[in-house]
Amino acid sequence: MPREYVIHDLPDADKVCDCCGHSLHRVGQETCEKLDFIPAQIKDIEHIRPKYSCRACEHQDTQLTLKIMPPVFSLIPRSISTPTLLAQIISQKYQYGLPLYRQESLFKQLGIELSRKTMSSWMLKVATALERLYQLMIKALLAQPVINADETPLKVIHCDKAKCYMWVYCCGTDGPTIKNNATTSYPPNIVIYDYQSGRGAEHPINFLQGYHQYLQVDGYQAYGLTDAVLVACMAHARRKFTDAEKVLGKGKAGKVQWALNLFQKLYWIEKEIKGKSASEIYRIRQERAKPLMTDYKEWLDKSINQVPPKSTLGKAIAYSLNQWPKLVRYLDDGRLNIDNNRAERAIKPFVIGRKNWLFSNTVKGANASAVLYSFIETAKANGLIPFDYLTKIFNELPKFDDDAELDKLLPWNVVLK
Repeated sequence: MPREYVIHDLPDADKVCDCCGHSLHRVGQETCEKLDFIPAQIKDIEHIRPKYSCRACEHQDTQLTLKIMPPVFSLIPRSISTPTLLAQIISQKYQYGLPLYRQESLFKQLGIELSRKTMSSWMLKVATALERLYQLMIKALLAQPVINADETPLKVIHCDKAKCYMWVYCCGTDGPTIKNNATTSYPPNIVIYDYQSGRGAEHPINFLQGYHQYLQVDGYQAYGLTDAVLVACMAHARRKFTDAEKVLGKGKAGKVQWALNLFQKLYWIEKEIKGKSASEIYRIRQERAKPLMTDYKEWLDKSINQVPPKSTLGKAIAYSLNQWPKLVRYLDDGRLNIDNNRAERAIKPFVIGRKNWLFSNTVKGANASAVLYSFIETAKANGLIPFDYLTKIFNELPKFDDDAELDKLLPWNVVLK
């Protein structure tokens, strides 16, 4: 960041010794740093396009030809918006959870009348402009060998359904992949939000479009009706036992502690193998995690007959047994995670934002939010600053026509200067 130096020096009259009167010489300095804040600056840009005509032709009966530069491209024609202004509004709402009515108040403090209605209209138009790029992100996601998924409720005012849902599908990691091996192929980090009016199985079925590879989810049954190979979440299985521990108390939860200790060992293995190649992860899991899972299954089979089925511990044991084929599947492929925390972390920004703006007004607004959240979170997952990324694509979007060119604007491909 810019650095400004402020020197606090003695006046020349004071640079003498108080004892003998000789001149003082510099022997060092003391420094301290302060961080100054400069409020955002907004400027009005007026685009002027001079017109030119032929003076000789003006006096003839021939049709007069005017020459003028073509209009400056605008993502939203006939509006005062610019790429940076749109990027600021979008990142403030969808990255930092600042509702449009609060942004309206902030703009007013800067002397600008920019209503929430206008900004809301802009969000809809931007989401429409990004639709082709959004579909390319979905296409890239469905080409991945592993997808994580989750869903959360969303209130939409002008919708005939009492409770709507925002679904999230993602792959890769939460941040830039650390590429320890140049010869290893790493999947892109993609986060897709998909608004739907309900929680029925038809929604993941339609989104996944016959996806036949790994889908890591919680125990919600709707995912089981897709064509994907389901992988369960060890964190959900562990959570059932932590709930049982809260009910029973630590001193009376011997069986619970046995299970929690086993989960701790499994996660310790995952911590040690993080960043290794898929083949190495598979080998270590087979050697160290598989015997633990075998012990866990034997313990579950034995304990299910010793615990009341309706107790919290009984429900925890039953959950793991019901999910067992999917729960143990992560051992079969080093590309799989032990849990579905990737999706839970991906959906968390939406849940936090929802606490601030509470609801979507219309179905169109909810769909626009899904698109814009997808770009914000995918940009973050690929180590980009969302404001910079959005500004880039808003400037570059009109220059690209076909999908091959648009591919350059995807968050894992784009180059920010």
